[in-house]
Amino acid sequence: MLYRAAQHYLASCEKTSVWLGELCAFRALTPAGYVKSFLERHHAVVLETLLQRRRAVRFYGRMMEENSREHLDTDNEAGGEDALVGNVNKLMVTPPGYTGPPKKGHIIFDACFESGNLGRVDYISEFEFDLFIRPDTCNPRFRVWFNFTVENVRETQRVIFNIVNFSKTKSLYRDGMSPVVKSTSRPKWQRLPAKNVYYYRCPDHRRNYVMSFAFCFDREDDVYQFAYCYPYTYSRLQHYLASLERRNLDYLQREQLGLSVQQRRLDLLTITNPAHLNQEREKRVVFLTARVHPGESPASFICHGVIDFLVSQHPIAQVLRDHVIFKIVPMLNPDGVYLGNYRCSLMGFDLNRHWQDPSPWAHPTLHAVKQLIVQMNQDPKVSLEFYIDVHAHSTMMNGFMYGNVFEEEEIGQRQAVFPRLLCQNAPDFSLSSTSFNRDVVKAGTGRRFLGGLLDDTSYCYTLEVSFYSYLTAGSTSPVPYTEDGYIRLGRNVARTFLDYYKLNNLIDESKPTGHINSPFDGTSTSHQGNKAGNGKVKGDRKPH
Repeated sequence: MLYRAAQHYLASCEKTSVWLGELCAFRALTPAGYVKSFLERHHAVVLETLLQRRRAVRFYGRMMEENSREHLDTDNEAGGEDALVGNVNKLMVTPPGYTGPPKKGHIIFDACFESGNLGRVDYISEFEFDLFIRPDTCNPRFRVWFNFTVENVRETQRVIFNIVNFSKTKSLYRDGMSPVVKSTSRPKWQRLPAKNVYYYRCPDHRRNYVMSFAFCFDREDDVYQFAYCYPYTYSRLQHYLASLERRNLDYLQREQLGLSVQQRRLDLLTITNPAHLNQEREKRVVFLTARVHPGESPASFICHGVIDFLVSQHPIAQVLRDHVIFKIVPMLNPDGVYLGNYRCSLMGFDLNRHWQDPSPWAHPTLHAVKQLIVQMNQDPKVSLEFYIDVHAHSTMMNGFMYGNVFEEEEIGQRQAVFPRLLCQNAPDFSLSSTSFNRDVVKAGTGRRFLGGLLDDTSYCYTLEVSFYSYLTAGSTSPVPYTEDGYIRLGRNVARTFLDYYKLNNLIDESKPTGHINSPFDGTSTSHQGNKAGNGKVKGDRKPH
């Protein structure tokens, strides 16, 4: 009932939302001066439209939270109306027409928890269930991320789960990727065996692509959890940052840069020698952001690895702190992460398409980060030398980068230096998959917008990493990523900055290099990275 009330309220704003969409299209086709005068005349209407939409999504968000606290009747038939609107909540799935007491083996599905996503369950047979991903809030286009629990199982019970409503057709599931699973007695995430996972066009679902996986439950008292990839929640980030704060490191500052629509923290970390924060000193800055797309959880593990390395006592980290200021926003879209969205914010916006003109109402986190970067760019004592936005990729192998295209060849060559150095430090980074472009469709991304805003001495990249695996040079067998594997890539990204600054004579050549056997992670970085293998699988690169 709460969801139906929320839907009714959202519907009442439909006309103004459509009007606002038409205004945006009108703005794109009309000379700027005329648009300005039009907006001045109708400022009150535009403002009220934005406020109505914001009130609507806040109301919708409150309904989601209230619904997650309610205990739904576990005898509800699968696929009821409430389940269609939000996440399933302790939904017991029984055979059609069954009226007896619940039995072991009548599976209970739940996704009403942080970063959970499962919108509906259909009973097909005792052994088979169709599962529907809940679309991103306020945006039905995106259905990729899933994260749900299963309980009340019977020992040795075998099931087939079919994820039937993916919004993307190209997927790493075609190339061996599998969901991850853990249980209460085995809390470490692990991938399902690839032989138990199938990705195919299904005639029963309008020939849409379906991912089916078989599973055998072995412990009746366990609660099992399945997810698209290793989750990294907003709460996990908050616990991690709080633990860093408790260490009272003089070279680490944590501040609240802003708040999301649902009033979650937008954290900013500054990692550097405190002497660099002197107002009179010239400052060399590296800026890193992650999780603008909430379902791309590997980005958080990479960011975690970068932070871990930079705050450590590793000799390379100490040298970097003495020469560079690192600014890190580890979670640009905290609402989307919390709600279990794949690509959008609470209000249904892909934030990585709104860098050009972010709204303080609709995109408050993006607006705050952009303001900070613009402010630093206007400070003559600040040299913003790198901007790296971290993402995860659903159709490619390995880690790789996107960069911008410049008219002058020399600038393009300089921009290619950092990816080449990273390739030497990280066996899972593919230089041949790295590309430089200026596609019109990506004009609103952080990389493209900031590449145009900052001067030619600043380099803006998107760092991508596969949701699934990587190929090393000379190998044909993909190595599936683990949480530690993503974190290791983050550490290698951090140490590559030393190589870059030494190459450009900005750090003394006598300082320790990035190519050492590091006791920090037990990994040698003296190899040459993945130059030979292109890391590609079937499918196109996604728009990041």
